[in-house]
Amino acid sequence: MRNKRYINCLASLAIILLWTACQSNEISNKTEAKRPNIVIIYMDDLGYGELSAYGATELQTPNMDRLANGGMKFTNAYATSATCTPSRYALLTGVYPWRNENAKILAGTAPLLIDVDQMTIPKMLKTKGYHTSIVGKWHLGLGDGNVDWNQRVSPGPNEVGFDYAYIMAATQDRVPTVYIEDGHVVGLEGDDPILVDYDSNFEGEPTGKDNPELLKMMWHHGHNNSIVNGIPRIGFMKGGENAKWIDEDMADEFLEKAQDYVRGRKNETDPFFLYFAMQQPHVPRTPHHRFVGTSGMGPRGDVILEADWSIGELMKTLEEEGLLENTLVIFSSDNGPVLNDGYYDDAVEKLGNHKPWGPLRGGKYSLFEAGTRLPFVTYWKGKINPGISDALVSQLDLLTSLSKLVGSDIDTEDSMDMLAVLMGESDEGREDLILEATTRTALRSGDYVMIPPYSGPAVNTFVNIELGNNSEYQLYDIKKDPGQINNLAESNPDLLEKLKQKFEELRGIEYGKIEQLELK
Repeated sequence: MRNKRYINCLASLAIILLWTACQSNEISNKTEAKRPNIVIIYMDDLGYGELSAYGATELQTPNMDRLANGGMKFTNAYATSATCTPSRYALLTGVYPWRNENAKILAGTAPLLIDVDQMTIPKMLKTKGYHTSIVGKWHLGLGDGNVDWNQRVSPGPNEVGFDYAYIMAATQDRVPTVYIEDGHVVGLEGDDPILVDYDSNFEGEPTGKDNPELLKMMWHHGHNNSIVNGIPRIGFMKGGENAKWIDEDMADEFLEKAQDYVRGRKNETDPFFLYFAMQQPHVPRTPHHRFVGTSGMGPRGDVILEADWSIGELMKTLEEEGLLENTLVIFSSDNGPVLNDGYYDDAVEKLGNHKPWGPLRGGKYSLFEAGTRLPFVTYWKGKINPGISDALVSQLDLLTSLSKLVGSDIDTEDSMDMLAVLMGESDEGREDLILEATTRTALRSGDYVMIPPYSGPAVNTFVNIELGNNSEYQLYDIKKDPGQINNLAESNPDLLEKLKQKFEELRGIEYGKIEQLELK
């Protein structure tokens, strides 16, 4: 009897252990399934002061505001750079762009900037079972620098971690003016091949410089090459007539592709990552007719309202598909604002009392604050409590922070774990950050910004933006003086020397090698 009872006890124990193991596996599987979807909404040239949630009084941006007021709104968040390509490189790779000598504003024919063996956010997420996608602006180069646009264009987004890619190659003002889906030009016809050149025009093709009578938007500087849809571009293009985009439909096109992607993931067990890289308010500003005149500020204001609507529609889709409660949404911009950036479009004349830069100094291309300090919001319904954070964070930190979120140990030397800060659980941000603008760099450390001496003009007169160049060191207390009016370099030499040493430790002694900005 004793042996029988002993056997029965062992059997019962085995059943309990088996049940516990099953429960553990079930919990583990549920945990795996509950990894959040991740959406990064990335604007193009949107300044710190553009959202009503960030103090704008002349523009109302209810959908952007809904994210900012319903999530964690950051007041000290930065892109790494004051121009687009470097910021996008840093965002996706977690690496300072100044470490890559080619991370500058790229031509539409530039080779892929990200090495195919390099770690990226989508690659990291794929190690944890994510399906990954990009919809919108790429501008990180394609191919090897000698692209045949009539064949599959590779390497590109698919080769650096994106399962699905629906992009434009560079910017809306650069050729080729076509959409590219997973490496293939959309709508391309075999008997009308595309040719692209950034040095020489093709015989017989009109240009903005030589044929102003064909234009519906006049160029101010740089944008005087091939004409597409009545708009002169940067670079020369021939052929591909059926594949060329209609500028006024671009916002709807990218929104539809993003919505289709989200809807297609509804019944999938794997979580997804969507990098929604919007083109607004980059030039040329071409709002759909539904938005023309809605801002009273001309096309620049209109496309910001168009973008706000698009964001609202994407959020509505997430909610309708039952995905909102398990989706982390991150909203920001690649660099600061610019008004006249190459076309006459009334951006200056109709600005009124709107201040795209908010209380900050500078803008796109500038080492001053408005070049890189931007709106930055994390939103996760039911997970992130609404609040305002003054913590110092960078888009550079997203790779490591999202890695921590999904249970990965992947990181980079430059990208810091700011997950608790992004979730609103901590206000312990970075202590130091290197800022970059057209190969020039500066230091944000605590409440101070130190800008080394740089040669070159103080103001770029084409775009009317202060660049931050000065023959002397500049030192500002950003907390007390966000407009960078009072240079403390002379009155606080000890602090200046301390920050100079820290800057050289972080940046290296070669920081003085710069290239002058050229606006094409």
